[in-house]
Amino acid sequence: MHLACGNRDLDLTTPVVMGVLNVTPDSFSDGGRYLGVDAAVEHGLRMVEEGAAIVDVGGESTRPGAALVSAQEEIDRVVPVIERMAARSRVAISVDTSKPEVMKAAVAAGAHIINDVRALRAPGSLSAAATSGAAVCLMHMQGDPATMQADPHYGDVVGEVTDFLAERIAACTAAGIERGRLCIDPGIGFGKRVQHNLALIERLPVLAGLGVPVLVGVSRKSLIGMITGRPAQNRLAGSIALAALCVERGASIIRAHDVPETVDAVKIAVALARRGATAGV
Repeated sequence: MHLACGNRDLDLTTPVVMGVLNVTPDSFSDGGRYLGVDAAVEHGLRMVEEGAAIVDVGGESTRPGAALVSAQEEIDRVVPVIERMAARSRVAISVDTSKPEVMKAAVAAGAHIINDVRALRAPGSLSAAATSGAAVCLMHMQGDPATMQADPHYGDVVGEVTDFLAERIAACTAAGIERGRLCIDPGIGFGKRVQHNLALIERLPVLAGLGVPVLVGVSRKSLIGMITGRPAQNRLAGSIALAALCVERGASIIRAHDVPETVDAVKIAVALARRGATAGV
């Protein structure tokens, strides 16, 4: 499986890790740590050295209750980082945004992937992504970051998320975005209770059945805290356990804060999967 990312092709035959680079003051786990361009770029390059195949640059927090920022402020945060990362590394760069203006500016600066928690539903974003040539990650979210965890409800979470993502894939292809440029994300923690998140992870093969790569972000999320009782900074073990399980169930991209540990977990999961595939040969 491959993902067409503008002028490059991302090989997903073996699952890869996407490193999280938040240039925000208020992200739930690492807000404020990499606000300066120098600090952000050095952290991004360090994640590449640690094995990240993608670095995901975000300038607006999407944690529950997060405040919105203007498109210009978001551009001011992410574009200098993307420009310098692109100049110093051949890594695939993703921009975590829902705003068409930010998408255009980020791709012009060197981003290869648009990672949108709103699945290109904001006015103008579908067109902006289509003309960019970049790959696109479509994520499911019930509600919006300000209210999504207030009272999430589903009749059949797996069926509803699958149907939503199938509809967004269809909307993208109708707008001229080739399927080879698309990946999907079930949106763990975005408008979902613990039981919803666990059901989606358990049944990831259903989502993989849509025929495009599946990206999963479980790193340090409240799901792990609710199960283990640990705060965000102490959720490494739970994060890598879930990462390995997601790979085993068909995820092609794992979005993570702790890159080297997650890379190792992915390698273990892949080795076991390959052994299972050749058992008896």
